[in-house]
Amino acid sequence: MGVMEAERKTTGWAARDPSGILSPYTYTLRETGAEDVRIRIICCGICHTDLHQTKNDLGMSNYPMVPGHEVVGEVVEVGSDVSKFTVGDIVGVGCLVGCCGGCSPCERDLEQYCPKKIWSYNDVYIDGQPTQGGFAKATVVHQKFVVKIPEGMAVEQAAPLLCAGVTVYSPLSHFGLKRPGLRGGILGLGGVGHMGVKIAKAMGHHVTVISSSNKKREEALQDLGADNYVIGSDQAKMSELADSLDYVIDTVPVHHALEPYLSLLKLDGKLILMGVINNPLQFLTPLLMLGRKVITGSFIGSMKETEEMLEFCKEKGLSSMIEVVKMDYVNTAFERLEKNDVRYRFVVDVEGSKLDA
Repeated sequence: MGVMEAERKTTGWAARDPSGILSPYTYTLRETGAEDVRIRIICCGICHTDLHQTKNDLGMSNYPMVPGHEVVGEVVEVGSDVSKFTVGDIVGVGCLVGCCGGCSPCERDLEQYCPKKIWSYNDVYIDGQPTQGGFAKATVVHQKFVVKIPEGMAVEQAAPLLCAGVTVYSPLSHFGLKRPGLRGGILGLGGVGHMGVKIAKAMGHHVTVISSSNKKREEALQDLGADNYVIGSDQAKMSELADSLDYVIDTVPVHHALEPYLSLLKLDGKLILMGVINNPLQFLTPLLMLGRKVITGSFIGSMKETEEMLEFCKEKGLSSMIEVVKMDYVNTAFERLEKNDVRYRFVVDVEGSKLDA
């Protein structure tokens, strides 16, 4: 019994308070149930949401908290009723690990909109145990919330796709924007924004990056393949873009005016909000009414969309632009992320890190 208990222990890096500073934390994994998959974690991306949660920016953090929801690892154990995975499979886990299964969103395979969804971390699982994320040696997840990583896709490249990738793929797919020939804008060139450029370009779109400075112009145009780059405060250039875009994907996670970007949309254009912002945003209604424009939002993506997105990225040869770090660098990585000092996603090499020191 003592050996079994020891085997169920794992070590991750957890925040203990709103300082957000992570340090080693040993805890007990739940047992592998009939439909569960036990995963040895290889790597995990760092998302801006991890920063919000560890620092309690949303006022709902519980500690100790092991963050991380762009998890890639190897299956080391499967439950008796698991049919989708076998030991040795390379798999991914995103933002969610549970849902009610019976509500309208769940019945439509849109579990990300389930009112009883269970987050990968900073939540409570159905057995009453707290959920912990991917900055750890191992995790146990229900098979519904696990996806296979396509063969030949590098694990560290796959990690950011599980949140940043599907977050932009989902609205492009849902709102009928996958067809070629469209003109789109990507507001904010961070982890989500850079994948937005890549995915939109792969769908055949003309893509304009809208940023706050010139710092990323060369990377956007040369490395990511954007067609145009505009500074949002450059009124002359913004005026030239007026009434020209089919959509703008707004990834900015801080308070900002919406009017400048609504003015870029053509008739029936869509402003798709993705940044988590606590303060109310404002806009003038005529900007919507006089162009039948839409302000909408989109939240991550479903498991089906995640599988679709991974296959799309494999087919198109898409990858993330990443900086791989060890776990002992994670606090510095969080500081740099807060300053937007990353091109464009940190990925923690969990397997290659010493977690208990």
